[in-house]
Amino acid sequence: MSTTGRPPAVMSNPRADRVKDVAKLAGRPARLKRRQFLAEGPQAVREALLAHRAAIDEGLPPVVAEVFATEVCLERYPEFPDLASGLPLRLASDDVIAAMADTVSPQGIVAVCHFVDRTLDNVLAAGPRLLAVMVRVQDPGNAGTVLRAADSAGADAVILTSSSVDIYNPKAVRSTVGSLFHLPVVTGVDFEVLIQRLQARGIVLLAADGYGDIDLDRLQDESALRRLGNQEVGSGSPERTGPALEAATAWLFGNEGQGLSDAELASAQYRVAVPLYGQAESLNVGTAATVCLYASARAQRELV
Repeated sequence: MSTTGRPPAVMSNPRADRVKDVAKLAGRPARLKRRQFLAEGPQAVREALLAHRAAIDEGLPPVVAEVFATEVCLERYPEFPDLASGLPLRLASDDVIAAMADTVSPQGIVAVCHFVDRTLDNVLAAGPRLLAVMVRVQDPGNAGTVLRAADSAGADAVILTSSSVDIYNPKAVRSTVGSLFHLPVVTGVDFEVLIQRLQARGIVLLAADGYGDIDLDRLQDESALRRLGNQEVGSGSPERTGPALEAATAWLFGNEGQGLSDAELASAQYRVAVPLYGQAESLNVGTAATVCLYASARAQRELV
C-alpha cells in the first residue's frame, strides 16, 4: 500500500472483503453508519479531490478517504496521482472497480468520500442571498439535477428537508456531476423549523408552483426595469404585486408528483409560476428549478 503517488500492487479479487466493504456504501445504512459515500467516474472524483485539497489547505475536515483506480484510467488521466497526493491511491482491476461501484460503467475510478453536508446555522451565518430548498423531492436524479442547477446559478447553498431523498445516494451523486463538492448542502432539516429560521433572517420565500398567481417572466421584466434605473417599478408602486427577484431569496421546490402541499405553499410569501408557452402540462422539478434559480441569479447581479 502506498499513501502517495501510484501504488505498485493491483487489487484483483472482486470478492475480497475490502471490495465488499466499499461496495456497501451503495446502501444507505452503511453510508449513515460510516458517514461516507461513493464518488464514481473521473469528473466526480476530480471534483472531490479538488475539494479535499482546498479543505486541507483551509484546515477543514478531509473530503476524500481513499481512491481506487485502474491503470488504464490513470494513464488516461495522469493528473490523478498528483491530485490524490497524501491519500491512499490503490490500483484495482476492472472487475474490482465494477464490484465497488453502483453504476454499470464506473469509468475506472471510485473514491470513498466523507459526508460534506453543513449545518443550517453554518449556512445562515454566511448571509446567503440565494438558496434552493428541496421539499419532499424523492427521485435521486432530480435531486442531483437541482443541486447542479443551484451550483451553476451561483446559489449559496442547497437545503433538503427531512423527507427528501438521500443526496448521497449513488444516482444523486452522479447526477450532480461533481457539483456536490462545490457548494454547501444541508440535509435532514425539519420544514417548519427551516421556514421559521429563513423568515427570521428576512429571506423571501418563493414557492415554485405551476398554479401560482405570479408570473416569473413579469418578475424578471420588473427586475430588468429596476436595473435600468426605473425605481418606480417594485418600490411599493401600485403596479408591483410580487417580490423583487434581487432580494435575498429561498426557492421552495416540491415533490415530483404532488408538488408542494397546501401547508407548504402557505408557508411561502409568494407562489410563482414558470409560464408554459407550448402544450406541455408541466415542467419537471429539475427544469423548473433551473429556470427559477437563474432568474434570481440574473437579478442579483449588477448590470454590466
